Amino acid sequence: MREIVLDTETTGLDPAAGHRIVEIACLELVNQVETGAQFQRYIDPQRDMPEEAFQIHGLSREFLSGFSPFAEIVDEFLAFIGDASLVIHNAEFDLKFLNAELERLGRPGLDRGRAVDTVAIARRKFPGSQVSLDALCRRFEIDNSQRTLHGALLDTQLLAEVYLELVGGRQPGLALSEQRGGQGESPRPAAQVARPARPHAPSDEERRAHEAMLARLKDPVWLN
Repeated sequence: MREIVLDTETTGLDPAAGHRIVEIACLELVNQVETGAQFQRYIDPQRDMPEEAFQIHGLSREFLSGFSPFAEIVDEFLAFIGDASLVIHNAEFDLKFLNAELERLGRPGLDRGRAVDTVAIARRKFPGSQVSLDALCRRFEIDNSQRTLHGALLDTQLLAEVYLELVGGRQPGLALSEQRGGQGESPRPAAQVARPARPHAPSDEERRAHEAMLARLKDPVWLN
């Protein structure tokens, strides 16, 4: 089962108001295990950077002007995600921006049905509790001390850990691994030492004792 943990950073909150994506990051899971495969790109939004957005992610207009616009990285991005499920924190927000960018290029949008929304999962599991990424990191004791600013790549790495906790633990089969000493290998049987065959023939003393016992029996059937 292939899943892609995905996050974006943007110039604002609403693509309908002209806001654009400035960073995309993706991290691959296979059978809910990180494979190490990642995709991350900074993107030139071809517009100014509002101060309130800059305060969130620290990506300036000057910095982003040195990178490609979305149109030049879209094929790489779509090839990386393929047809995998998309694990997103507040999926509606990111899909809204991604589909606006795709629509601008005349490309079909991403189906919302393929998104796994970790906000929705967390709300079902912890009703009434905070479900921000930082709050969930605190709940699961995941180190987010480097998250002084929002960054799509770091956020996908944190979200992957949060997601695996939400669906049942960061290491599938942890108990089995612990029983195996943490090596993740199948237990091997201890080496068997061959023993010499045990002699079964009676000794002369045993034979005489048996004959004496039979002599004390009255008309044993096996002597008839």
